Amino acid sequence: MSSRLSRASTGSPGMDELLSGGLPRDRLHVVSGPPGSGKTTFAAQFITAGARRGEECVYVTMHETRTELTQDMAAFDFGFEKAMRASNTHFLDLTDESARQTLTQYGSAGGLRNRVPAMLEGLDADRAVIDSTMLLEHFVDDPDAELTEFITRLKDTDTTIILISEMTDPTAYSNEHYLAHGVLFFHNFLEGGGMTRAVQLIKMRGTAIDCDMRSIEFTDGGIQVYPDRTLEETYG
Repeated sequence: MSSRLSRASTGSPGMDELLSGGLPRDRLHVVSGPPGSGKTTFAAQFITAGARRGEECVYVTMHETRTELTQDMAAFDFGFEKAMRASNTHFLDLTDESARQTLTQYGSAGGLRNRVPAMLEGLDADRAVIDSTMLLEHFVDDPDAELTEFITRLKDTDTTIILISEMTDPTAYSNEHYLAHGVLFFHNFLEGGGMTRAVQLIKMRGTAIDCDMRSIEFTDGGIQVYPDRTLEETYG
């Protein structure tokens, strides 16, 4: 089943192997986890991998400016700064009024829930990162209802999307997890006096997965995944 799906390389060493070749294309994947677990680094690797392949890439955020994000990723050598300078990469910081105004060209109805997907369609985007689900909380009165419509609209695009979701309890699923085609959870917790990091595939439609936590670590090349190393094998 998985072999029939077109895949988008994540740019994260080991992750593509865990995903049978990468994220299924033209689908929406939620990346969840607590602060500092690696979500943004993984998303930056994903965008960089697409930019390197000449794909049309979009990064939408409300958390950091382009300069701040580039500085944060400067500790790694996977080439994020170069990707941000590429003509096929588009960065939209929605904390900036002028950036929000650029969305008006994509329609006037439905606010962000329609304009962001319309932008992806207008740019014929191959892959996109939206950081994060809290984005809507700053613009609408009923974020939960708007989020459902936002995700539904995003799924209608022909774009491979990573939607970042802040989450500390992997058992407390929310609407975005049920609606998404795929859900990846990044963990970080204290174990044996040190910080343990792992990634867990909660679901991935069209891909055979298990739900074991796989060891990861931050390296010079970004998030490194060890697909054959479960936490039980590492610490058991």
